Amino acid sequence: MSVLGKSQIYEKIQKKELIFSPALDKFQLGSHSVDLRLGFTFMVPKFWHVTKKGREAINIDYLDNKGKSNFDIVELEQGQRFDILPGEYVIFSTFESIKLPKNIMAVLYPRSSVNRRGLSVDLTGIIDAGYEGHLIIPVRNNTKSQTIRVYPGERFCQLVFEELSGPLSELKKNRYHGRYNNMDVVKGFLKEKSSTEINLIFKGDIKKLKDKFTLGL
Repeated sequence: MSVLGKSQIYEKIQKKELIFSPALDKFQLGSHSVDLRLGFTFMVPKFWHVTKKGREAINIDYLDNKGKSNFDIVELEQGQRFDILPGEYVIFSTFESIKLPKNIMAVLYPRSSVNRRGLSVDLTGIIDAGYEGHLIIPVRNNTKSQTIRVYPGERFCQLVFEELSGPLSELKKNRYHGRYNNMDVVKGFLKEKSSTEINLIFKGDIKKLKDKFTLGL
């Protein structure tokens, strides 16, 4: 794989192979990356809720999420800002949605100016070739006493693009069919597709999982 430089990124944007919506402005294209701006959607973790049993702490169960939202959704309007409290963890959405071609993947990194303010951005992992939609940005205020203010529209993170040396197997009829493709970011996380995998994890029988699902391409 090779990292795309500024001229290569610009060429693919011009050819509509790499699409941003809304379109990028002149401040966003770097020497080998693209800066993305903060959107207006913020997700703040819930700590408790009221059930039939009373007030209970929210337990985020990877194996038994049942489609519940464990976040309060904050939708800001133009001119509003968002304060991140000391030690607080929140999730943002990007202002731009992206559409990657079938032969290019991307990785999301924080801008250095974000780190210097006391914020950390967890890498969201690989953005698969063919992905289409907004991205989520998990952010933590690492300070013990400082509230850090962010603004929708500020350049917050950067995408680095890498060209694949081979085709992506998840592409069907030249379209990517990943679970989070074109999904509304406020829906949170989804269960894994295989109920068999989930059941074996729940039972702690990892050896059986490995033995039953040996890799065969």
